[in-house]
Amino acid sequence: MNWFLKIGWRYYCCLFVTLGFAQSQPNILFIMSDDHTATAIGAYGGRLKDLNPTPTIDQLAKEGMLLENVFCNNSICSPSRATILTGQYSFTNGVASLGGKVSKENQHLPIAMKAAGYETAVIGKWHLGELPLAFDYFKVLHSQGAYFNPIFTEPGLPVQKFKKGKKIEKGTTQMQGHSSDCIADSSIEWLKSRDQSKPFFLKMHFKAPHGPYDYATRYEDYLKNETIPEPENLRDRKNHGSIATRGYNDELIDVIGSSVSNRNIVRNQKKLLKKYTFKTKDTLGETYQYFLKKYLRCVKGIDDNINKVISYLKANNALENTIIIYTADQGYYLGEHDYFDKRWGYEEGMRMPFIIRYPKTISQGLVNNAIIENIDFAPTLIDLGGGTIPDLMQGKSFKSILNTGKTPKDWKKAAYYHYPLHMAHHYNPAHIGLRTEDYKLLFFYGASEKSDTPTTPPGWELYDLKKDPTEDVNVYNDPKYKTVIKRLKTDLKAIRKKYHFDSDQYPFNKIIEAYWDYDNTDYENAILISNKSRAIIISNAEEKIKRKAMRANKNKT
Repeated sequence: MNWFLKIGWRYYCCLFVTLGFAQSQPNILFIMSDDHTATAIGAYGGRLKDLNPTPTIDQLAKEGMLLENVFCNNSICSPSRATILTGQYSFTNGVASLGGKVSKENQHLPIAMKAAGYETAVIGKWHLGELPLAFDYFKVLHSQGAYFNPIFTEPGLPVQKFKKGKKIEKGTTQMQGHSSDCIADSSIEWLKSRDQSKPFFLKMHFKAPHGPYDYATRYEDYLKNETIPEPENLRDRKNHGSIATRGYNDELIDVIGSSVSNRNIVRNQKKLLKKYTFKTKDTLGETYQYFLKKYLRCVKGIDDNINKVISYLKANNALENTIIIYTADQGYYLGEHDYFDKRWGYEEGMRMPFIIRYPKTISQGLVNNAIIENIDFAPTLIDLGGGTIPDLMQGKSFKSILNTGKTPKDWKKAAYYHYPLHMAHHYNPAHIGLRTEDYKLLFFYGASEKSDTPTTPPGWELYDLKKDPTEDVNVYNDPKYKTVIKRLKTDLKAIRKKYHFDSDQYPFNKIIEAYWDYDNTDYENAILISNKSRAIIISNAEEKIKRKAMRANKNKT
């Protein structure tokens, strides 16, 4: 009898300790949308705030903290997601472009969260070439996935790697309805079925509002009678850009950077409005309104679905012990500088929204402007969960900033940027850059990852963000900024050296080195490259269009 009591006491002590450990740790709900710019979140106070597209997300900010200066290191879907998953820069984790893969053993974030005692899941858009096998559960779209009646891949044989993702097969599930609804509903279903003895770590990833911005039909009348305010630099691009992004004497202005207007003859929003009938001569104005209303209707769908998940947590007494984070994989252009899409290292593409609510440790209504990079997300999430941050992560936890609202004196002073997909998809030249609290320095080296020869003109740009937060005036050639440029170049070089991004294994580094000082000879060479670029860009674009048409015809047959 004494033996039985002794064993029983030990058992219940162990059970108590296990449950106590689980209960002492917060649940973590990490919500990420695709291409949701801070401009389209009311709490960030942009030109769209009065349209009230995000009341739920705004409430999270009121009840928690909003971070002003959060940046991705490579503004495109797969690289940003891989960085968040690994805590590493793109050229370290190996995902610098679309379709990159992170193997199970390198999915460091869920591995660390599981080691800390969490049950882990990811539901929604994944956009990495390998399945999220390090998670306890997953239900993810293949690549972009469909907006309506999406097909998800779940754990199960024989699917261990992605297949076409466009047909039903073992290990996949097709749901009916809009993807945002399906992702939120699937998240709630997992929350109902999870192991209640453990805290949860759920990554809920919306596909929306990624193009083509297909919204649920119930939002058809949302904003129908509203006129969406335009950015001031939509119609007047001012002194934004350089020879690298406009060409010599603007000779490349019609072939670089996807436009809302008809400026870019290769890719513009008007071309994407296939069945739209223009009613006025102001085709730019109409295009902008059509584009923005579709985008914001997708945003509204996200916000409503977040409210649905939060309501579930509240009804089940889990809300107050759940850290809720809202972010996006990068920013997005809504007509600023006559651009749409992302990719650019300018503010609209590089800046990520980041809002966090957890009343137990985070005071309400705080705003912080510390420089945060997406390499810092994984270390912070692990730290918030009481886990051990792997040494191989290049980011740093900003938990102390969240808990105190104050930025440590030794915190980083700059965010690094590198977009390497030269003239791909939306015709953006490859570039590197540095973003500090006061300045943005960018260098467009104009070559693909495996080339040491620029095909678009190299050029530098500098923006004084205190005087010019919308980056309308490139001041690189202003003598007043000579000392600033020297300091920023020194810092940029140091970061690249620290993480071996300046390695000889990357041929484009020869261009960066050759044009680093950018004297008169360098500028003259850039002019010569500019003179030749336009015909090459158009020829390559025509070839892409032909290949796309051939693939489409092949799929039909």
